[in-house]
Amino acid sequence: MTNSKKTIITVKTLVNAPVEKVWNLWSDPKHIVQWSTASDDWHTTHAENDLRVGGKFLSRMEAKDGSFGFDFSGRYDKVELHRQIDYTLDDERKVQISFASQDNGTMVTETFEAENENPVELQQTGWQAIMDNFKKYTEGLDKLETLHFEISIDAPVETVYQVMLDKKHYEEWTVAFNPTSRYEGSWEKGAKIVFIGTDENGNTGGMVGLIKENIPNQFVSIEYTAIIRGDREITSGPEVEGWTGSCENYTFKATDKKTLLSVDLDTNHQFLDYFKATYPKALDLLKSICEQ
Repeated sequence: MTNSKKTIITVKTLVNAPVEKVWNLWSDPKHIVQWSTASDDWHTTHAENDLRVGGKFLSRMEAKDGSFGFDFSGRYDKVELHRQIDYTLDDERKVQISFASQDNGTMVTETFEAENENPVELQQTGWQAIMDNFKKYTEGLDKLETLHFEISIDAPVETVYQVMLDKKHYEEWTVAFNPTSRYEGSWEKGAKIVFIGTDENGNTGGMVGLIKENIPNQFVSIEYTAIIRGDREITSGPEVEGWTGSCENYTFKATDKKTLLSVDLDTNHQFLDYFKATYPKALDLLKSICEQ
């Protein structure tokens, strides 16, 4: 006689954040792709989530070397806002996630039916690793880290300063961030400036800044005050947490007929790897423009 009793595994973590924020980061696809991984050699390349009873979800998980990938998908059975999520995976296994507010944060507990292909210990380790990554992502999202980039440009400092801030040339060197990157406003000290672009779906997004300082040919400082979503400026809420008060500083140093340009940029965990990859490319484009 076959024993059909299912093995139940539980993983949990205490997240130092309010339950409303934890719920949002757990269920929003743009955040799911940031934290839903068990190890550094895997990533989630795409996520869809229709968070309602009967709604479907899907996360595409792939090895970074392209050797393997699979869809983690299913359908929701129960959704209680800020309290509980139950779903059934495509292989019919059941999963339950509970969210419990505590004085020092939110306890997230996930209980799931084990599959039969891998050892129970391996499954528990993998799901716990994803849970730990969620905690790390959520708690680090609002913590800013300052990135430093610099480049030597074979052009006078006056040229570099003018080219970098010129509207036409700005669009040319910031194409590394977004093909439609541009700004509206002024670089004068105390002025409002808006950096915007359009994503692949035609949606407009960007950042609103205040020019804290502008010393020609020496130093420019931008303090960010809001984000752009379509035609709205958002100054508060989960989307903008951690961005307000962040700065982007340009320092120009003349060395003979060359210029040492330094950039110091505050960013949160979500965009850390993005800026590490794109900012050097942007500065190489700026260097090419200035040296023409």
